[in-house]
Amino acid sequence: MAKSWKHDRAADHIAKKLDDVENVTIFDYRRDMSLESIPSNKAYRVDGVHLYADILNLSDMLNVTTVEGETCHRRTLRFLNLHYRAVHRILDRCDVRRVDFHNQRLHAIVTKPYNSETDAEAKRVRRAVAVAQLIIDVLRETGDADEKIPSAEVRVGIDTGKALAVNNGRRGGREPLFLGAPANHAAKMSSGGTKAGIFLTNEARKAIGLDAVDKPVSTALSTTEIEDCQQKAALGVSKDKIVKEWEDDLERSPIGAFSFSRHTPPLRNLDITTLTPANSRRQEAASVYADIDGFTAYVAKHIDDAAEDVVRVFHVIRAELDRVLTCDFDGRRIRFIGDCLHGLLCDGTVQTTDDPETVSTATLCAGALRSSFELCLEKLEAVDIDAAGLGLAIGFEFGTMTVTRLGMQGDRVRCSVSRGVLASEQEQARCTGTETAIGASAYDAATQAVRDLFGSKRKVSGLDYNEAVEALAEKGDDTAKAVKKAAFAASAPAIAAASDRTVRPYAEGL
Repeated sequence: MAKSWKHDRAADHIAKKLDDVENVTIFDYRRDMSLESIPSNKAYRVDGVHLYADILNLSDMLNVTTVEGETCHRRTLRFLNLHYRAVHRILDRCDVRRVDFHNQRLHAIVTKPYNSETDAEAKRVRRAVAVAQLIIDVLRETGDADEKIPSAEVRVGIDTGKALAVNNGRRGGREPLFLGAPANHAAKMSSGGTKAGIFLTNEARKAIGLDAVDKPVSTALSTTEIEDCQQKAALGVSKDKIVKEWEDDLERSPIGAFSFSRHTPPLRNLDITTLTPANSRRQEAASVYADIDGFTAYVAKHIDDAAEDVVRVFHVIRAELDRVLTCDFDGRRIRFIGDCLHGLLCDGTVQTTDDPETVSTATLCAGALRSSFELCLEKLEAVDIDAAGLGLAIGFEFGTMTVTRLGMQGDRVRCSVSRGVLASEQEQARCTGTETAIGASAYDAATQAVRDLFGSKRKVSGLDYNEAVEALAEKGDDTAKAVKKAAFAASAPAIAAASDRTVRPYAEGL
């Protein structure tokens, strides 16, 4: 059956989500409050220090072989798994909360000491710097020469301020997600260059008495500045102690060999919670990133006076994007990364992926994501919720993808990493809030209709579902033609044979 988007189906779901968040309560986070399993109609305003740590040499691992084969993926996943375990131990010993570990990127938050203590913000920033240096020092020693796994090169970004903690996840997998400037700015500091070190925003520098600089993203803390933070933070744990505990843990619970198999499409029914290194998935698929553009500025504008609307906008849009990917196009959400959705799509059989069909489906899905996003804005505005200034940047790529879970038993983190995953995120990053970009490999695997749609720059503006279906079907794309024919058959069987007409039976009211 053809995968499709329908206006009325989307509108019904959006209406239900609006009902779910009609009454939202915002609390100021204080001592001993739990951030576990936050209901969708509740959020906490948290004053904390956000730390992002990027492993700079992940791409080197993925390109250690010319062909992106199983050996490349096994080494890369073992590389990440070794370092995940070490970082898990550091955060646990230093009373720092892991928010997310997305492939090469860690997000953690320091919430203690609380603001009831004198100079609490300065103490939190110094603690974050000391933890960052401990991560850098430990990951220099957690490679595996026997398995050709290098140590990690790490770049850390840190910012301080208020963010909203909301629910991230569903049905037993809930954990807090932080929305707002400090999380976003810390992420930009960590991803803003190829030089290792610790980089603070001017807000964080000010908190510990350092002068502001013209280019914080290019100004790493000096050895003296780091040592001052380490001395005052007094973490009480050393690099040697962490490395010894990490080695002992590996001896007691060694990382199993990575073993791959294919999942029979659709990916929608892939149960990621059952995956382990020995039970991982690997197959050709499309990786899609959809990021809410302008959301950080939106949160900053509303966090003090209309935080309830921030929660409403976030949950309504994110839930609808997830529904489109999963329910309309049989994709699998890998994770939410802040205000960004990452998912995979695959058409084919248990033995082989249908490359052109998968890329065509990803193109239609991208159009549907934008149509649903625009419908969300329309419905939010209709109930007087300000969502001005928001856009949706979409990027996707095709290639051999992996899906597994890494880390400590009982606290495993889902992971999908490959050249295609990294490339799809890069495609999304080169888009504005009205644009959709297709990666080079997806472009090469696509039908001529898809290539014509995106053009030589592999990017198109304002691509919604109706335009995607019509443009591809007109140029003979079989996937789009099947969608159009099915839509006609459902809405007007008598004219199903005339499906070459420019009619939109998937639009409002049909």
